[in-house]
Amino acid sequence: MTKLKVLKQAYLPSQLTEKLKEIYDIYEYNELTSEAFSTLAKEFSIMIANGESTVTHELIKSLPSLELIAVFGVGYDGVDIHAAAEHHVAVSHTPGVLTDDVADLAMGLMLSTSRKIVAAQKFIEAGHWQAGNFPWTRKVSGSRIGIVGMGRIGRAIAQRCEGFSMQITYSDHKVIPDVNYPWVKDIADLASQSDFLMVCTPGNSENKALIDEKILKALGSDGILINISRGSVIDESALVNALQQGIIAGAGLDVFSDEPNVPESLLHCDNVVVTPHMASATWSTRMAMSRLVLDNIAKWVESKALVTPIPEMMVS
Repeated sequence: MTKLKVLKQAYLPSQLTEKLKEIYDIYEYNELTSEAFSTLAKEFSIMIANGESTVTHELIKSLPSLELIAVFGVGYDGVDIHAAAEHHVAVSHTPGVLTDDVADLAMGLMLSTSRKIVAAQKFIEAGHWQAGNFPWTRKVSGSRIGIVGMGRIGRAIAQRCEGFSMQITYSDHKVIPDVNYPWVKDIADLASQSDFLMVCTPGNSENKALIDEKILKALGSDGILINISRGSVIDESALVNALQQGIIAGAGLDVFSDEPNVPESLLHCDNVVVTPHMASATWSTRMAMSRLVLDNIAKWVESKALVTPIPEMMVS
């Protein structure tokens, strides 16, 4: 039986790639010559991307038989969903299964940055402890946290913050009826009321540089910024300036505007903790994400339906 041809547009975990190859005829987009792509383009009805992929209008238009873009990741801001809709292409993603891991890392970044855990380890390794104690740091328990974006991940972070007896407020497009924390319409107002500003909002064009100089100034010299959403949500140059000028106290960052390139000015800083976009990168979660990609593709092939379509495709 002839296998269905599937275009793999971006990096996927090796375990998922091997399983896909057992079921489908997988073609690596980056390995196809322009001639080979032109020849095969009309045969691809399914394309697989990841959360950092850029899937342009041109690419979608060049695949005349394309029916589904299956994204390995909860974020799909790099996919031109307007072009997908125009060409009647469905889009799926992998929400829910990575919520706990991302929330866990958000808490880790908040604790590491406020208590300067990385700097404290370097302090010991450099032999400075013999000369005196490490400088005092900032308390987390009982402090104020403002959450930008109260979706699945924002809620999971809030739940964890309750265990630290934190005062929780949030900002979103509107009041969320089943969320009992105070809603603050303006993010600058939210920042001014917070010791920690936690960014959990999608990285779409509407949110580009959402956290700008004004908001960082509102957060203030005792405030700490944590970002586990997308690097594009932060005005990175404004953030660098805020850290260098003492406008804010520190930052914990898992995402950056030009990954994997991280500005040198964000490295080797005692008040900045950086991680390489690893919030969902645990064995159990990546396996669950892989299963969800496989399930979405299988359901589409079988019935033209999806397990987890992107919100824009959901009918209320």
